[in-house]
Amino acid sequence: MEILYVIKIGGQIIDDDALLSAFLSKFAAIKSKKILVHGGGKMATRLAEKLGIPQQLIDGRRITDVETLKVVTMVYAGYINKNIVAQLQSLHCNAAGISGADGNCILSHKREKAGIDYGYAGDIDLVNTDWLKQLLDTGIVPVVAPITHDGKNQLLNTNADTIAQEIAKALSSSFDVSLVYSFEKPGVLTNVEDENSVIKILHAGDYGELIKSGKIFAGMIPKLDNAFAAIRQGVRKVIIGKGEKLDQLITGNSGTTISHE
Repeated sequence: MEILYVIKIGGQIIDDDALLSAFLSKFAAIKSKKILVHGGGKMATRLAEKLGIPQQLIDGRRITDVETLKVVTMVYAGYINKNIVAQLQSLHCNAAGISGADGNCILSHKREKAGIDYGYAGDIDLVNTDWLKQLLDTGIVPVVAPITHDGKNQLLNTNADTIAQEIAKALSSSFDVSLVYSFEKPGVLTNVEDENSVIKILHAGDYGELIKSGKIFAGMIPKLDNAFAAIRQGVRKVIIGKGEKLDQLITGNSGTTISHE
């Protein structure tokens, strides 16, 4: 099957113009088919503060009330998305900036959790793989903002890590998919204080033992649980590491690789 990279960049890259420029140069240079999913960074929070819109987080997740939804849609699907697209076009990478509402790309439902109202936060139900494949087959690189919809005229703020995972899983029956998560660390570390303690290759059989021994710190466990879930559902490998080393991540020369092999 043809190779496809689904690559997610986090806020730490989006918030740094130099890092973003370097990352996009490496992303544009990838010859295989590719999809970029981006987060929102701190821009939405800063704009909300300027507009006098209070922001609330529960367990690190933004509570998306009506006014906050307007802000994140403007920032994520507007400025950040189109800024990325414009930079990619300057690098001769023909990108199209989309949200989950465009082309009916990602259908979600309003998150429901006992005792917690996350507002207009969305959990994904369906990815429109046919439409994404049409874009990819015409040589267009989708750049996906973390805004989805419910099919009933409601936009929803949706976690970018989850969007990347769901897109990768949905397309794994049509492509040989590698899912790349970029964040501030060089990979999965056995010692959070030592950036040289990167686990180069992580197998499912070793994962439980590393958790029991306390060698994988708590903040990484949700990311790794998601990574192994993606592997079990058809994604060939998941790569975790620094976005500024994207060229090395996809060749296996940096970061942590999680695979069946």
